[in-house]
Amino acid sequence: MSERPFDGVTVLEFGHFIAVPWAGHMLADGGAHVIKIEPLEGEPSRHIAPLGGGESRHFLIRNRGKHSLPLELRHADAREILDALLARADVVLANMRPGLAAELGLEYEQLAARFPRIIVGSNTAFGVKGPDAALAGMDYVVQARSGLMVTGGRTKDGLPATGESPIADYMAATLLAFGVASALYRRERTGRGGRVDTSLLMAALALQNNLMVRVEKLDGPRHEDFRGWLEQARRGGIPFAEQVERMPRNRVAASQMIYVRTYATKDAALAVACGSTSLRRKFIAAVGHEDPALDGKVADVDTHYANLKRIVDATIASRTTREWQELLEKRGVPASGVALPVEILDDPQPAANEMFHRYDHPIVGPLTVLGPPLQLDGAGFVPGPPTAPFGSEARTILEWAGFAPRDVERLLAGGAVTPR
Repeated sequence: MSERPFDGVTVLEFGHFIAVPWAGHMLADGGAHVIKIEPLEGEPSRHIAPLGGGESRHFLIRNRGKHSLPLELRHADAREILDALLARADVVLANMRPGLAAELGLEYEQLAARFPRIIVGSNTAFGVKGPDAALAGMDYVVQARSGLMVTGGRTKDGLPATGESPIADYMAATLLAFGVASALYRRERTGRGGRVDTSLLMAALALQNNLMVRVEKLDGPRHEDFRGWLEQARRGGIPFAEQVERMPRNRVAASQMIYVRTYATKDAALAVACGSTSLRRKFIAAVGHEDPALDGKVADVDTHYANLKRIVDATIASRTTREWQELLEKRGVPASGVALPVEILDDPQPAANEMFHRYDHPIVGPLTVLGPPLQLDGAGFVPGPPTAPFGSEARTILEWAGFAPRDVERLLAGGAVTPR
């Protein structure tokens, strides 16, 4: 018996770009049979900096272990093909533009009567209800709408910006995969399918969970006063950077200035994270200074930490990152040099834990990509092979869906599944 958690589960994926494709990718690593429905010209991410043969970095990193079927969803033959696939599917995944799934008859409510065990998982930009439900949106826009762009702290030309990784997309993919696993587990006990919904907005809020709290009697008046000031500031042309700077925060001066931050070292940068008082004592002793505020012996805490910050900054800048990291690690203080993303690809620590998957791709050659993002004993999650060349499995998938040989030939000749 297979120990892979999704062995025997068939997934129809109507996914493009990131959130749904990566959710399908994770399910495939767990043993699911994932059929990816693509436009006749191929999923859009195939065409971002293409490598040839219908491959791109963006496609490769989110679509392994799948079987691709080109399908023109508005073609006269598409309904016949979809019905045959749906009859054999356990899960449908989609992140279509608002309204398209309903037009194509792929919403859960449209399918449940015919396929009561089916699970439909969808990812939207802003959620399925409310005034913004029908709006289009992608990671960059949702990071702005949710506050995540400000929380990230990155600026460009004086304005907030995201990092290079679309983190809301990947968080949404993880939530969606967890939702599908939950729905499958419930189906084992109840026999019924269900609808799983997540959104980029919810994912962006989850990533800011530390800030998504208001203790009304403490924070309510501060937030109300700030919103009043903010309205006036925007009318008065106050720069956005100042608006951000005035935003109420719950972090204390000790964390911001000394104990949870990055420092410039002699050769690079160092990050430290000392959340507890005991760790803070270890850190301040390791760098050769004292902090009487940790014992409650300072009246003006803000001024004290502003002065201490200048002193500790100068101390950290006098030695290399490696020197500080070795010293702090011996003291049990969480600290690390700040790595550039290209460095981590060759770091021995992720390699020791099989966090990367290295293999020879038949088109692009030797390749390094992320391995499964979690491990389950008994080889529960295993990196799948690259998706076969675009369109090459159309006949095989139609035969798997139960079409007789003459119908396979008819559908191939009709153009609904012929890639451009």
